[in-house]
Amino acid sequence: MEQITVAAGHDFSIYGMVMQADPIVKTVMALLVLASVACWAISIEKAIRLARLGRDLKRLERTVSDEATAEAPRGLVRTLLTAAHHEADDGGRSEPRGELRARLERAMRLSLKSELQRLEVGLPFLATVGSAAPFIGLFGTVWGIMNSFTSIAQQKDTSLAVVAPGIAEALFATALGLAAAIPAVMAYNMISVSLGRGASRGNTTITELAKRLSRPQAETFARTGTEPLRAGKSH
Repeated sequence: MEQITVAAGHDFSIYGMVMQADPIVKTVMALLVLASVACWAISIEKAIRLARLGRDLKRLERTVSDEATAEAPRGLVRTLLTAAHHEADDGGRSEPRGELRARLERAMRLSLKSELQRLEVGLPFLATVGSAAPFIGLFGTVWGIMNSFTSIAQQKDTSLAVVAPGIAEALFATALGLAAAIPAVMAYNMISVSLGRGASRGNTTITELAKRLSRPQAETFARTGTEPLRAGKSH
């Protein structure tokens, strides 16, 4: 009867397990919850910025396509064209077209790389949470089970009613660790793949854009709606 009373005195709801847990287990739970919230915030922010990157890449592809219109460059397109203009200023007027094209391509690639690196901010945190959160949760579980065995020694009772509350609280820490790690790993992989594809897509388009920008003025303007870049001259 006493064992039933001990078990009934514990609240096995999520709130109850958190409030009745050991202070160290509570600290572990709090860290995991904060890490999970931060991961979700990073994931949502990256999803928004990756969608914007996709639109910028489409706009960049339209800039070098035969059907491109003379719309004002903005976003990533403006950034890359600005980098190309600045690079063109460093050359001489008699510079061969091949050398100009190579310099423009290199400048735009570096600019694209810089933009993509800004998108990578936060990825190390996702990777860290994805790899470390299960172990942090396991630490809380081990600590909670140690407390359960201590209760057995103090009460000299090996019944399940004595150890069940502590084990339940301890296992909840493991569940929180997995709940934080799984979305973090999934988000990290999806963002990394998207950035890799975006870099490949952007670099391919930059190669074509460098060709167009190094062509004679009439042909370049007719195809891209953008004035060409000439060594020693900036528009």
